[in-house]
Amino acid sequence: MAIDFESLKDSVIAAVQTGATKVKDLAGTGAAKAKELAGTGKAKAKELTEISKLKVQNSVEQDAIRKAYAELGKLYYNVHGAAPEADFADLCQKIAESNSKIAYNNERIADIKAVSGPDLEDMAEDVKEKVTDAAEAAEEAAKEKFEEMKEALHPTDDPFANVGDDDKKDDE
Repeated sequence: MAIDFESLKDSVIAAVQTGATKVKDLAGTGAAKAKELAGTGKAKAKELTEISKLKVQNSVEQDAIRKAYAELGKLYYNVHGAAPEADFADLCQKIAESNSKIAYNNERIADIKAVSGPDLEDMAEDVKEKVTDAAEAAEEAAKEKFEEMKEALHPTDDPFANVGDDDKKDDE
């Protein structure tokens, strides 16, 4: 049995060429798919970004609505709180009760502060002022002592006591 190497070689070359063509086609298809996926991913990212921006804007608008409702409620209570329409009577009553409780609590706070003496913040401010005054007085006393010691070390009857003082005055 003789092996025909030429035909075997041709078969192998044809198979390699076919495989290379298929690999090239697959690579092209893969590259196209990758490009398509990248484009889809980019589009999806843009969508998500836009959706996020819109959700943030909605949140801002909802907050504006809540504030407007609160202002509307305050305005209604200020105008009609004493004689509200039937639909609003319960809510106005709750507001009145809460305002009454707040006023009572504020009176209690004032009473407690009056009985307990000065406020801690007031006390802290007083202490701070006293410490500042004491520090200034101590600094002044130290300067006076320094001058006394300087005078004691360099009496004025010493002819050389003021040597160099002119230079110090020029520096100042």
